[in-house]
Amino acid sequence: MTNVDEVLAVTAGCPRRVFSSGVVLLDEGKRAGVLYFLESGKVEILKLGHLISTVTQPGAVFGEVSVLLEQPHMATVRAGTEIVVRVVENPQAFLETNPAIAVHVARLLARRLNAVTTYLVDLKRQYEDRTDHLGMVDEVLESLLQMQSKRGR
Repeated sequence: MTNVDEVLAVTAGCPRRVFSSGVVLLDEGKRAGVLYFLESGKVEILKLGHLISTVTQPGAVFGEVSVLLEQPHMATVRAGTEIVVRVVENPQAFLETNPAIAVHVARLLARRLNAVTTYLVDLKRQYEDRTDHLGMVDEVLESLLQMQSKRGR
Protein backbone atom coordinates (compact mmCIF):
# COMPACT_ATOMS: atom_id res chain seq x y z
CA MET A 1 0.00 0.00 0.00
CA THR A 2 1.50 3.31 -1.04
CA ASN A 3 -1.63 5.31 -1.67
CA VAL A 4 -2.00 7.96 1.03
CA ASP A 5 -5.76 7.92 0.64
CA GLU A 6 -5.76 4.19 1.45
CA VAL A 7 -3.66 4.74 4.60
CA LEU A 8 -5.95 7.51 5.76
CA ALA A 9 -9.03 5.41 4.93
CA VAL A 10 -7.78 2.52 7.06
CA THR A 11 -7.03 4.88 9.96
CA ALA A 12 -10.34 6.75 9.59
CA GLY A 13 -11.88 4.77 12.45
CA CYS A 14 -9.12 5.88 14.84
CA PRO A 15 -9.50 8.98 17.03
CA ARG A 16 -8.72 12.22 15.20
CA ARG A 17 -6.71 14.77 17.16
CA VAL A 18 -5.65 18.33 16.44
CA PHE A 19 -2.44 19.62 18.05
CA SER A 20 -1.24 23.22 18.13
CA SER A 21 2.20 24.23 16.93
CA GLY A 22 4.87 23.36 19.50
CA VAL A 23 2.99 20.50 21.16
CA VAL A 24 5.17 17.42 21.72
CA LEU A 25 3.50 14.20 20.61
CA LEU A 26 6.36 11.82 21.43
CA ASP A 27 9.23 12.45 23.85
CA GLU A 28 12.68 11.06 23.10
CA GLY A 29 13.58 8.48 25.76
CA LYS A 30 9.95 7.82 26.78
CA ARG A 31 7.32 5.39 25.52
CA ALA A 32 3.88 6.64 24.53
CA GLY A 33 2.54 3.31 23.27
CA VAL A 34 0.65 4.88 20.36
CA LEU A 35 1.07 5.46 16.65
CA TYR A 36 0.26 8.75 14.95
CA PHE A 37 -0.68 9.03 11.29
CA LEU A 38 -0.42 12.54 9.87
CA GLU A 39 -3.44 13.93 8.03
CA SER A 40 -2.22 17.50 7.64
CA GLY A 41 0.31 20.01 8.93
CA LYS A 42 4.05 19.97 9.57
CA VAL A 43 5.75 17.72 12.12
CA GLU A 44 9.28 18.28 13.42
CA ILE A 45 11.61 15.44 14.40
CA LEU A 46 14.26 16.32 16.98
CA LYS A 47 17.18 14.29 18.29
CA LEU A 48 18.89 15.50 21.46
CA GLY A 49 17.06 18.80 21.00
CA HIS A 50 18.33 19.34 17.44
CA LEU A 51 15.92 19.53 14.52
CA ILE A 52 16.82 16.69 12.14
CA SER A 53 13.78 16.57 9.86
CA THR A 54 10.38 18.00 9.07
CA VAL A 55 7.52 15.94 7.68
CA THR A 56 4.46 17.22 5.83
CA GLN A 57 3.48 14.07 3.90
CA PRO A 58 -0.06 12.95 4.75
CA GLY A 59 -0.02 9.30 5.83
CA ALA A 60 3.37 9.61 7.55
CA VAL A 61 3.56 7.54 10.70
CA PHE A 62 5.26 8.38 14.00
CA GLY A 63 6.07 6.12 16.95
CA GLU A 64 6.49 2.98 14.88
CA VAL A 65 10.08 2.21 15.90
CA SER A 66 9.20 2.38 19.59
CA VAL A 67 6.17 0.14 19.04
CA LEU A 68 7.99 -2.43 16.91
CA LEU A 69 11.10 -2.63 19.10
CA GLU A 70 9.24 -2.16 22.40
CA GLN A 71 11.65 0.53 23.49
CA PRO A 72 11.58 4.27 24.22
CA HIS A 73 11.24 6.73 21.36
CA MET A 74 14.54 7.46 19.66
CA ALA A 75 13.53 11.04 18.84
CA THR A 76 11.08 13.74 19.85
CA VAL A 77 8.13 14.40 17.56
CA ARG A 78 6.63 17.89 17.79
CA ALA A 79 3.95 19.77 15.89
CA GLY A 80 5.68 22.38 13.73
CA THR A 81 2.33 23.91 12.75
CA GLU A 82 -1.17 23.00 13.74
CA ILE A 83 -1.47 19.34 12.79
CA VAL A 84 -4.25 16.80 12.40
CA VAL A 85 -3.39 13.18 13.19
CA ARG A 86 -5.11 9.84 13.62
CA VAL A 87 -4.15 8.14 16.88
CA VAL A 88 -3.77 4.38 17.07
CA GLU A 89 -4.04 3.51 20.74
CA ASN A 90 -3.37 -0.23 20.47
CA PRO A 91 -0.69 -0.21 17.77
CA GLN A 92 0.47 -3.82 18.02
CA ALA A 93 -3.04 -5.19 17.48
CA PHE A 94 -3.70 -2.56 14.81
CA LEU A 95 -0.64 -3.61 12.80
CA GLU A 96 -1.45 -7.30 13.22
CA THR A 97 -5.03 -6.83 11.97
CA ASN A 98 -4.13 -4.41 9.18
CA PRO A 99 -1.36 -6.07 7.16
CA ALA A 100 -1.52 -3.39 4.46
CA ILE A 101 -0.62 -0.76 7.07
CA ALA A 102 2.14 -3.02 8.44
CA VAL A 103 3.58 -3.27 4.92
CA HIS A 104 3.27 0.53 4.56
CA VAL A 105 5.25 0.98 7.80
CA ALA A 106 7.82 -1.61 6.69
CA ARG A 107 8.34 0.26 3.42
CA LEU A 108 8.81 3.57 5.23
CA LEU A 109 11.37 1.96 7.54
CA ALA A 110 13.14 0.30 4.62
CA ARG A 111 13.42 3.66 2.82
CA ARG A 112 14.89 5.26 5.95
CA LEU A 113 17.38 2.41 6.41
CA ASN A 114 18.39 2.67 2.77
CA ALA A 115 18.95 6.42 3.10
CA VAL A 116 21.05 6.04 6.27
CA THR A 117 23.11 3.20 4.80
CA THR A 118 23.72 5.17 1.60
CA TYR A 119 24.80 8.17 3.66
CA LEU A 120 27.17 6.06 5.76
CA VAL A 121 28.73 4.47 2.68
CA ASP A 122 29.28 7.95 1.26
CA LEU A 123 30.96 9.00 4.52
CA LYS A 124 33.08 5.85 4.46
CA ARG A 125 34.36 6.74 0.98
CA GLN A 126 35.10 10.32 2.00
CA TYR A 127 36.95 9.46 5.20
CA GLU A 128 38.35 5.97 4.62
CA ASP A 129 41.95 7.21 4.96
CA ARG A 130 41.32 8.89 8.31
CA THR A 131 42.49 7.34 11.58
CA ASP A 132 40.47 9.62 13.89
CA HIS A 133 36.77 9.40 14.77
CA LEU A 134 35.76 10.14 11.16
CA GLY A 135 37.36 6.86 10.15
CA MET A 136 34.91 4.92 12.37
CA VAL A 137 32.25 4.67 9.68
CA ASP A 138 33.42 1.11 8.89
CA GLU A 139 32.64 0.14 12.47
CA VAL A 140 29.20 1.76 12.32
CA LEU A 141 28.31 -0.06 9.10
CA GLU A 142 29.59 -3.36 10.50
CA SER A 143 27.56 -2.80 13.67
CA LEU A 144 24.40 -2.24 11.61
CA LEU A 145 25.00 -5.44 9.67
CA GLN A 146 25.70 -7.43 12.84
CA MET A 147 22.50 -6.16 14.48
CA GLN A 148 20.54 -7.29 11.44
CA SER A 149 22.07 -10.77 11.36
CA LYS A 150 21.65 -11.32 15.12
CA ARG A 151 17.98 -10.27 15.08
CA GLY A 152 17.28 -12.36 12.00
CA ARG A 153 18.19 -15.63 13.72
